[in-house]
Amino acid sequence: MKKNGPIGVGIIGASPDRGWAMAAHIPALRALPAYEFRALSTSRRESADAASRAFGIPLAFDTAAELVARPEVDLAVVSVKVPQHHELVTTALRAGKDVYCEWPLGKDLAEAEQLAALARERGVRTIVGLQARAAPAVRYVRDLVAEGFVGEVLSTSLVGTGGAWGDTTDASGLYLLDARNGATLLSIPFGHTVDALCWCLGEFQEVSATLATRRHEVRLAGTNETRPMRTADQVLVCGVLAGGAVASIHYRGGVSRGTNLLWEINGTKGDLVLTGDAGHLQMTAPRLSGGNGERPFGPVPIPERYVAAPGIPEGSAYNVAQAYAQYAEDPGSVPSFEDAVVRHRMLEAILEAARTGQRQRLR
Repeated sequence: MKKNGPIGVGIIGASPDRGWAMAAHIPALRALPAYEFRALSTSRRESADAASRAFGIPLAFDTAAELVARPEVDLAVVSVKVPQHHELVTTALRAGKDVYCEWPLGKDLAEAEQLAALARERGVRTIVGLQARAAPAVRYVRDLVAEGFVGEVLSTSLVGTGGAWGDTTDASGLYLLDARNGATLLSIPFGHTVDALCWCLGEFQEVSATLATRRHEVRLAGTNETRPMRTADQVLVCGVLAGGAVASIHYRGGVSRGTNLLWEINGTKGDLVLTGDAGHLQMTAPRLSGGNGERPFGPVPIPERYVAAPGIPEGSAYNVAQAYAQYAEDPGSVPSFEDAVVRHRMLEAILEAARTGQRQRLR
């Protein structure tokens, strides 16, 4: 993005003591000279004042409307729980701001379509937080596949864990246990990771799915209390990608003592494998291995040109910083609200396939 001076950012949901904004957005922005963190808002005056002191940001508000009204804010970042996305993103779009919204964009496809339509109407730039695409290893895999490293892709298989949706949760994670909130094993870890898979290999043309709830109760950490699990803790999807390759994906709630992320791409000439210690591809810097007829299977180093934001330590901020750096250079290089609608449409097809037991075709 070419502009005079840094891009002024206002963060909606900048809690002073926890949350994704504190863990990822703020350190990412402060490491990138193309950006300036200028304003924040929370839902209460007390927390806004505390965040102002904690982050050294004098422009602190207890409503999003006040934040997006400020001329200092070029890009409004919505970093709150999913049920609040629609209202807050709408507020920012109506103020004419460019908007970065965390994934999922809405609780469902209808909300995502409404927000994408409003962004088109207002003529603003948008980003959805599907930052797994920005991971240097994922970007390199996409090019390796396109350049023929594996030949024709025959199949791909992926297994991952959700971290949450296991046998224990803390109070902040209780909303994840109710599918009505739109923040599920399917929409979050599966959604982030399958977006990267489709970006590298092509969209699903048809899907079959099984969603199951195997744990019916979850223990509340530090207590003897339990809470009901009202969402799937097992997600299995298989189908056919554009070009004919077959794909299978299994996401499991909780954490595995064995494999937490394994993604294989198998082709006529070679193989690529991505592994990670956590199942959320968007939150990790995965290790890449590969081999074909010209090179033995083994670790594959990531060329420096795929790292858009060098010097960022691995962790929550790593891939978020890569996405921000790409956006500053070229807004069209990161996923937009239109891309979010494509992914939401796929998730709706998966839900329908699981509900009916019938294969669904995607347009």
